[in-house]
Amino acid sequence: MSSSHQTPSVSPIQIVMKAQLRAEAAIEPDPVSTSPASKTTQIIAIYGKGGIGKSFTLANLSYMMAQQGKKVLLIGCDPKSDTTSLLFGGKACPTIIETSSKKKLAGEAVAIGDVCFKRDGVYAMELGGPEVGRGCGGRGIIHGFETLEKLGFHDWGFDYVLLDFLGDVVCGGFGLPIARDMCQKVIVVASNDLQSLYVANNVCSAVEYFRKLGGNVGVAGMVINRDDGTGEAKLFAEHAGIPVLATIPANEDIRRKSASYEIIGRPGTQWAPLFEELATNVAIAPPVRPKPQTQDQLLGLFSAEVTGRDFKMEPATIFDMVGKNEIVKPTLEVVYDAA
Repeated sequence: MSSSHQTPSVSPIQIVMKAQLRAEAAIEPDPVSTSPASKTTQIIAIYGKGGIGKSFTLANLSYMMAQQGKKVLLIGCDPKSDTTSLLFGGKACPTIIETSSKKKLAGEAVAIGDVCFKRDGVYAMELGGPEVGRGCGGRGIIHGFETLEKLGFHDWGFDYVLLDFLGDVVCGGFGLPIARDMCQKVIVVASNDLQSLYVANNVCSAVEYFRKLGGNVGVAGMVINRDDGTGEAKLFAEHAGIPVLATIPANEDIRRKSASYEIIGRPGTQWAPLFEELATNVAIAPPVRPKPQTQDQLLGLFSAEVTGRDFKMEPATIFDMVGKNEIVKPTLEVVYDAA
């Protein structure tokens, strides 16, 4: 019995492709660069309870940084899209998510000029988010950053990129900077109230959790906003092992000017020294591992009259639940006597 073996034929195209691959493989890679980096961008995520004053703080901080000669990009990551409203005199900034959707329907690509706007050296944009009940805010954040990457985010030459995040939304999208090492450090904005410190403590817990998993993000410090002098926020910072970067007083002049969309962090004005100090501290503060507090430790920062922690919990009974005493029914389990 005989058999014939035929060698598979090789097409001219395959021959050319193999030659090209061999030629590419023979090229030596470029040597590793040993020269110092030409530009280092600090990416800083700012977290805090909704309404605590993050947007106010960031608008004035970014403005002061720009006046000090820094190139600053401010990115609003709040679905309310109000981070840049103070910077732009109350005007709404077109969001990346909404603009991207409109451009996609029109068969067009998003350009920088569609979503990024500037004022006196500050560049700003809003990621945006869905309306209530119409989508996931965290997924919107992820989509927004994907669009930023397509626009060349990693090649932009800024000294500082400031990201404004809600701290009291715990889904994954809002934790991206911490979970994926997208920033070098985190700043928390809080006040002398339990809810804002609860959020600040949650952010510290998230940072510590991902540090244990090998992450590199740390907390640079806290900005105390609307300080009334009671001292709970400062005490929290001490217990958590993070510095206070600035203390913004509860002042009627600040409240009134901010309500009318006025930047108070201008060089030469009454509040300039405060934001000059904040800009300096933000730049030099190293990222540190925080010491998250337990619920009891957090409550311990406040007097019992404020928190009501001297209240003793009373267990509920079956009578409370059904309006009658529990009837003990005999078990149907068969129990055998010992042999």
